[in-house]
Amino acid sequence: MFKSKLYLLTIVAFSLFNVDAFAQNVQPLETLQLNLKETLAYALENNVDAKNAKLEIMVSQTTIKEETAAGLPQLNGTVGINYNPLVQVVFLPNEPPFGDPTNPSDVIPARFGVNYSANAGVNLTQMIFDGSFFVGLRAAKTYKALTEYDKIKVENDVIENVKKAYFGVLVNAERIKLSQANLTRIDSLLEETKALNQAGFTEKVDVSRIQVQRNNTFSQLKRSITAYDISKQLLKIQLGLPKNYDILITETLAELNPAEDIAALQVMEGAHRVEMDQLETNLELTQLDLKYNTSQYMPTLDLSANFNRSGAGDSFNTLFKSINWFSSSMIGVSMNIPIFDGLSKSARIQRNRIQLQQLENQKFYLGQNIQLEIYQAKQNLANDLEVLAVQRESMALAQEVYDISKIKYNEGVGSNLEVVEADAALIESEINYLGALYDGLISKVDLEKALGILKEGITD
Repeated sequence: MFKSKLYLLTIVAFSLFNVDAFAQNVQPLETLQLNLKETLAYALENNVDAKNAKLEIMVSQTTIKEETAAGLPQLNGTVGINYNPLVQVVFLPNEPPFGDPTNPSDVIPARFGVNYSANAGVNLTQMIFDGSFFVGLRAAKTYKALTEYDKIKVENDVIENVKKAYFGVLVNAERIKLSQANLTRIDSLLEETKALNQAGFTEKVDVSRIQVQRNNTFSQLKRSITAYDISKQLLKIQLGLPKNYDILITETLAELNPAEDIAALQVMEGAHRVEMDQLETNLELTQLDLKYNTSQYMPTLDLSANFNRSGAGDSFNTLFKSINWFSSSMIGVSMNIPIFDGLSKSARIQRNRIQLQQLENQKFYLGQNIQLEIYQAKQNLANDLEVLAVQRESMALAQEVYDISKIKYNEGVGSNLEVVEADAALIESEINYLGALYDGLISKVDLEKALGILKEGITD
């Protein structure tokens, strides 16, 4: 028995040692204090999608350089050495006046070539005219403009997601505060009821009823804490924040959403949306693709020139003697005239024209859809504000009912059941209020997105 207890104490001691060692190895979190504007600015610099959008602009810049390079002189050098173990033999007729009468054969073998040969040269090509080059260069610049619009769209998406995650953290923080206040209130009521039960003024069932309510309230607090932690992790992911950082929000919901700002949103006209810029740029790219395919019917004109030095020797030692090396050069102009390609260019042109019709239809639909988004977002925000006002009133009434029930219970004219039911109704009204508050915040962000003003005021 003694050995068993000693063994158990040893295990506990080692466990405590390991926990302490693990705690010492865990790096403490660094706290980053941010308001909404600072949070959005941080996200635009560190969010993965935002960083990739900036890199895509850099990629488009290299595309412009690549397209420009096609119109510049192309210069290449060549160097080569050849060794012929067996030089090719050419047969000549053994006939006068160059025949060899001493050779009984009717042909004379002649070796044309040497064992070693080398060459070094420079080749130059320059495009003189190619209609597709200028179209391609303009398309590359238009593609760069598209990547800039894509960057704006990505930034808008980042701002939308960060705002919603930011508001989620604040709402969950408020939920924790209310849950803690509810738990404090029900604990006080539980202690009072236990004292009355011990004094014989209440029944045991009254204590049990409040204990059940207390357990439910405690569970609600735990769920609120979990939701708060999850919402913070979500916000950190949206920000691109390292794991060893924690976030401390320095604003309240009331500071972020003044009534005058919300009222101004509801009467605001829509601004220009970047989605329309993206579509118009895609339309321009398709038009350029049509011009590119049409330009393929035009001839191309190119200049070419080269300079070469060639040498040979029957042995490797004589290969590099200057007397065995000779120069050659060439300058020429070539024209390539398309005649027939199986109608492939015609098919590409027809496809471009159909794509243009599709994009025009999308442009018309997008314009209507933007107006519908604005209308729906305004209606949703108005409805959520009405629901929020009703829930705020319900929460105040529930608080009033609870206070009256508590007073009646303390004075002996009310029942314990009335207090518990009033407390449950108060907690439910608080949950409904916070849900309505979050819905209103999300609707506000959706309206800002629909109006195209998500990014306003961030970089001021």
